[in-house]
Amino acid sequence: MSRAARLLELLQLLRRQRAPVPGATLAASLGISLRTLYRDVATLQGQGADISGEAGLGYRLQPGFTLPPLMLDRDELEAVSLGMAWVADRGDGRMQEAARDVLAKLAAVLPQELRRELDGATMLVGPGTWATADDHVYTLLRTAMRGERKLTLAYRDQHGATTRRTVWPCAIGVFDATRMLVAWCELRGGFRHFRLDRIAKLELTAGGYPRRRQDLLRAWRADQGIPADGN
Repeated sequence: MSRAARLLELLQLLRRQRAPVPGATLAASLGISLRTLYRDVATLQGQGADISGEAGLGYRLQPGFTLPPLMLDRDELEAVSLGMAWVADRGDGRMQEAARDVLAKLAAVLPQELRRELDGATMLVGPGTWATADDHVYTLLRTAMRGERKLTLAYRDQHGATTRRTVWPCAIGVFDATRMLVAWCELRGGFRHFRLDRIAKLELTAGGYPRRRQDLLRAWRADQGIPADGN
C-alpha cells in the first residue's frame, strides 16, 4: 500500500468510529508500527484534518473535515467526474454552475498525473431528454427544505385540474424523464409526489413544519418500503 493510500485508509478508519480509537488498534488495522502511525496522524493534521488524540483514549476525527481531493484514487475521481458531468448537463441552473465549480476546484488541486485523468475521463454523459422546471422553483424548494419551512403550491394534475396544497417538502427525486418533489401533503394527510413541471405556483409560508426533515424523510422511506440506507 502506498503512503497516500494508507493515509486515505487511516482517515476512513477514523470516519467510521464515533468514539476515540486506540493507536495500537489503528496501527494493527493498517499493518504498520505505532511510530509510523504517529507520523501519519501528524501528516494528516498538517493537511488540515482535525484529529484529536488523548493518552489512554486514542484518536478521533472531529466532524466537519472534508477529504482533500488529492486523496481520491482513479476510480473515485472517475466517479466524481461522471457525477458532476451529469449534473452540469441535466441539473437546474444553480446545480449546473455548482458542478462546474467542483470540477474546476478538483482540477486546480490535483497533481498533474491525476489532472490528465480528469481531462481524459473514460466515461461520458450521453444525450437525454427530461422535463424541466424554472430555476426559481428549485431555489424555493431548496430554501424550504434547508429551513424546514412549509410551502403552498398550485398543482395541476394529469387532466389539467389545479388544486392548492400546503406541503412539507423533504426531498427532490431526480429521474431522466422528470423531477419529483417528495412532501407531506396537509390536504391529503399523507406523503405525495409532485412533478415539478406541473407546479403552477409556489410560495414559502411563514411557518415551519412540526417535524425535522430527516425524520420526515425516514417516515417517507418507511411508508414506501425503502430501506433506511436506500436511495
